[in-house]
Order: sequence, then C-alpha cells, then structure tokens
Amino acid sequence: MQTGHVTTPFGRRSMTLALVKGQLDVGASKSTRRVDKWKVFRDISEARVRFGLQDRALAVLDALLSFHPDGELDPEQTLVVFPSNAQLSLRAHGITGTTLRRQLSALVNAGLIQRRDSPNGKRYAHRNLDGEIEQAFGFDLAPLAARATEIAAISQEVAAERMRFKRAKEALTICRRDVRKLISAALEENASGDWGAIEALYVDILARLPRNARRAEVEAALDEMSLLREEIVNRLEILLDARKMASNDSRNGCHIQNSNTESISESEPASEKEEDEKSRLAPQLGRSATPARHTDPMKVFPLTMVLRACPQMIDYGPGGKIDHWRDLQAAAIVVRSMLGVSPSAYEDACDAMGPESAAVAMACILERSNMINSAGGYLRDLTRRAQDGEFTLGPMLMALLRAAGSTEKLAC
Repeated sequence: MQTGHVTTPFGRRSMTLALVKGQLDVGASKSTRRVDKWKVFRDISEARVRFGLQDRALAVLDALLSFHPDGELDPEQTLVVFPSNAQLSLRAHGITGTTLRRQLSALVNAGLIQRRDSPNGKRYAHRNLDGEIEQAFGFDLAPLAARATEIAAISQEVAAERMRFKRAKEALTICRRDVRKLISAALEENASGDWGAIEALYVDILARLPRNARRAEVEAALDEMSLLREEIVNRLEILLDARKMASNDSRNGCHIQNSNTESISESEPASEKEEDEKSRLAPQLGRSATPARHTDPMKVFPLTMVLRACPQMIDYGPGGKIDHWRDLQAAAIVVRSMLGVSPSAYEDACDAMGPESAAVAMACILERSNMINSAGGYLRDLTRRAQDGEFTLGPMLMALLRAAGSTEKLAC
C-alpha cells in the first residue's frame, strides 16, 4: 500500500492513505445518535481480534474512555480527551511508556480513535470564560460514535462464529467418543471384520487435526468422523442381522424336524410344468414372473458435506450454485447426460438408493470421472451392490473429503 506523510508543525508523523481515508469518512459522518461508550467498548473487546488489537490496547482504550466525563458519546459535542502519558499509564494499570505509545498507534490504525495534534505536540484544551471547552488537542473518540453500529455488527459476527466453533468441537468430541466405543465393542465381541484398519483410520483422522485447529478444519474432521461412525454402525447392523437370521434358521430347522411327517409333502417344490404354467399366467395376472426386490433408501448425508466432498457439482447447479437438495438433483440430471449415463440406469439408481443418494452418487462419479472408463456401467454396478445391501455412500464421501483436505493443505 502506498504511504504518504502528513507533516505537523512540530514533527513528521507517518500515516497510510487508508488511515487518511478512514479519518475523512469519520469526519464526513452525519450520525447524531448518542451511544453508550461502555457498550461500544464491550463490542470492541468481543471483536478485538478482527481489529488486530491486543489486551493492552483494550486497557488503553478503557483508560481513554474514563477521561470522557459522560456515559454516552454525543457526536454533537467535542469528544477529544487530552490526558498526559503519565495519567494514561496510571489508569491503564501502569503499562510502560513504550507499550503505551505502541498500543495508542494500534488504536489509531484500527480506526477507533484519531489524533488531534496541537502546535507544540502536547495535549491540552482551550476553554472560554464559562469553563467550557472550545478547542482540545489529544485523542478524538468520534470514530467510536460514528462506527458504533458497524462495531456492534462485527461483534455479533465474532460471537456467532465463536459459538459455531464451540458447537463443532463439541460435536467432534461426541462423535469421537461414539466411534471409540463402537470399535471397542466390536473388538470385545470378536465381530468379524478388519477392525484394526478401521481403528487406524480413526487415529489418522485425529492425527491430521492441528493442535490449534480452525473451525473449517474441525468441521472437516467432524465430517470424516461422522462418515466413519455411519460406516461402523452399518457394518455392525449387518452383522447383527446375519446373526439374527442364523438364529431364526436354526429355530425353523428344529421346528421342521419335530413336525408331523405327513405335512412334508405340502412343502415339496412344484414340478417344472407347474412353474412354466405360473410363468405363462403371470403377465395375464399383472404380476412379474420373478418377485421384485425392494430396498430401503440409503441414509442421506448433509448437503454441505456432499458439496465439500464434490465441489465440481456446484458448477452444474441452477445458476451455478446448489442451495437445496432439489438443486443437486437437477445438477445430477445434467451431469448424467454429460457423462453418457442412460436415463434407465439413473432411474434404477433412484429406485435402489433414493433420489437424494442417487444424486450424491452422480456427484461422486463426476468428481472421479477422469478415473472411470464408463460412468453408466459404474453407476449400474453401484445400483446392483446397493440392492444387495453391499454398498453405502459413506466410504466414497470419506475418501473424497480426505482428498479435498490434502489438496487444500498442498495449496496452502
């Protein structure tokens, strides 16, 4: 940024052009609303990081405000305070002169106060015969009154961001505990599966999280951990269903063994002629020759997670954006046609997975289209596996999220 110099009668003080513009904007402000000076101070304290301020700067600002006699800042009145450095240092809990000057400069650079220099560089005021201040030289608090609304909005944004960050960390802690308990339960029950690899994946997700992680990094880890939890739950449910079916088969076998032998003929398979006859009459009766296989729709993952894993899909949404699930489904139809997937293949995927999950599958295929020879054949294979209960979207999204995280780190 280009830097100019403003020369005062008793010295030369550096001032950026941005700072000059900020002072001109404050001078041109027509605000006449009185504001509570301590309310403004609390808002600045909340958003101090956004203003680039340290704790010592807040102590200096607190001291400056204490020299203003009124509880409110009135733009119609003079808002210049003129304490000496010794007085400021005393009210700012005894900070040194060097630190005081540095923090005053930080407040000026943040556009929260302005300097009003006197001809001799000292701070003082001219008063009339009635003792009222006519002109003062020191630090002008007018920017606080002019920017009170803006400062309050920034404070609310910072508070909301802090709350979102806190919620994300709490959700990650809960999800991490759930995954740890599920893995421990599977190992204790000697459940079949490569639980060592799953545990290694769990450790890897936590190891890639920095010590002082930002909200985006915590949310990315939360997405991966949530997918891992869903995958573990799905595996355990499949194992429980298999055990339940084995138990039912065992009980049914015992029942047949102890039943009346005369009833065995009722369960004998039909002859081939009878089967052919049923197949011939099925179309006339409005039924298919083979029973239709019904599958439950897959679990739908959060849309934000899907778009983080498959960012290319956003370009094909209505207007180049995806805000709702219907936008993702509309984009999936465009991508289906672009990748050469037949309408029947996509309809079968919608029937097997559900419309939302089928759209997510198309987004995943688009993200890896350079590695897939036939998008239509790949989608049909996923559909078949979904009908057999052998496919879930969790691992695909988890792999894409990991790849996106690695790309972001390389870019940084």
